Amino acid sequence: MLQQKIHMSVYNKRHHQPQRNSMKSPSGELPQYLLIKAQLQARIQSGALKSGDKLPSERELCTIFNTTRVTIRESLALLEASGAIWRSDRRGWFVTPQRLWLDPTQNTNFHKLCLEQGREPKTVMLDGQVTTVPVTAMSALQLQPFDQIYLLNRLRYADGRAICYCQNHCLPARVPDLLNHNLNGSLTEIYQQHYGLMYTSMHLSFYPTAMPADAAEALGVIEGRPALLLSRLNYDQHGRILDLDIEYWRHDSLRIEVDTH
Repeated sequence: MLQQKIHMSVYNKRHHQPQRNSMKSPSGELPQYLLIKAQLQARIQSGALKSGDKLPSERELCTIFNTTRVTIRESLALLEASGAIWRSDRRGWFVTPQRLWLDPTQNTNFHKLCLEQGREPKTVMLDGQVTTVPVTAMSALQLQPFDQIYLLNRLRYADGRAICYCQNHCLPARVPDLLNHNLNGSLTEIYQQHYGLMYTSMHLSFYPTAMPADAAEALGVIEGRPALLLSRLNYDQHGRILDLDIEYWRHDSLRIEVDTH
């Protein structure tokens, strides 16, 4: 059905010219890959292609637009960069869901955030270990060079789509035997239920970056693609440092809003 919707519109515009690359514009006008991008984007914006819809395969798009796979991939790459579509390995291209929105002034966690916005959250523990504090986290956590921490690598999903790779740097002195708990869920709830500790404030920094190798592999994206990095130094109800979270979000999955009224 999606292929038919796209095909009919393109057919009407080009009046069935049989030659490949027939959508190529005259000199001075937009190149073909931009015309294809604009047509696909218009269908997404109009709602003809909805959030989560699967696009026709690259081979089918070549037929629909009477062009080459190189041109189709140029168009898809631009749509992906803009956040309009995303690619799932071995499954194809999909219309990107709406971004989660985060207000840093609100005390919340990932699972609560998703549920409040009608999304289904899931957190998967990839690995956890006792290790020497990384140099990059030592100052923030106020630790010495050879102090030990719990380092958790976890993957967060919204509606079945992996959107955030999270590294939790936890303090054994504050949360002893943390690795004995089921960490495939909310760390906030574990802290509260088993240690009587609650997040009450944080220092947050965020900025665009390139997706590092470990995060890219977990999220199923190409290393070096755009990402949003969030660094949170969390404090408990006693004003003491509780942990440090380093999060790599897919560039199309989160927006941050702050209302100062």
